Amino acid sequence: MNTSHPTYPTRPTHLRGRAAAAVAAFSLPVLLGVLAPQAVAAETDGPFGPGCAAVPAQGEGSLDGMADDPVATAASNNPELSTLVSAVKAAGLVDTLNNAEDITVFAPTNDAFAKIPKADLNKVLADKEQLTKILTYHVVGEKVDKGDLADGSFKTLQGGTVTTDGSGDAFVVNDTAKIVCGDVPTRNANVHIVDTVLMPQ
Repeated sequence: MNTSHPTYPTRPTHLRGRAAAAVAAFSLPVLLGVLAPQAVAAETDGPFGPGCAAVPAQGEGSLDGMADDPVATAASNNPELSTLVSAVKAAGLVDTLNNAEDITVFAPTNDAFAKIPKADLNKVLADKEQLTKILTYHVVGEKVDKGDLADGSFKTLQGGTVTTDGSGDAFVVNDTAKIVCGDVPTRNANVHIVDTVLMPQ
């Protein structure tokens, strides 16, 4: 009885090598095609704008540090927003902002407040009612991120409306205030740092 096992032809080594190379050549573009859009998305997500360079690179006032705290607390750790924080404290809005959920804050820098004549600024800071109206005009009761800023219109906590316009990384609020560092995350809010104080109508 013949107990030998049947034999099957094997593909020559050089052909197996060519087949492997062909699979690799086909797979690599497909793999890159899947991963490339994700890589691009990763590069475009997160804070944007030239003013982000002025935010501390490390510590609680950094972009990563601010993400861990509610918005008023986060702003208090950022030296670029110290005048805003003083105004929020004077208006008694710290708890209101920290306890709110899913809001957006257009946060004027110290230089933005410096554009206001000192006598006028001191007068506003001493008038709690007027100060509250101005500060709550900078707050929108929903999350507004970069994708919403082109030709946007949003109701503020003050009751008025702010408009946004622009493209790329260049956006303005009410046609006057430039967003110098946008999409800064905090625990309960999205922050757009602006170079001009917004005034309600």
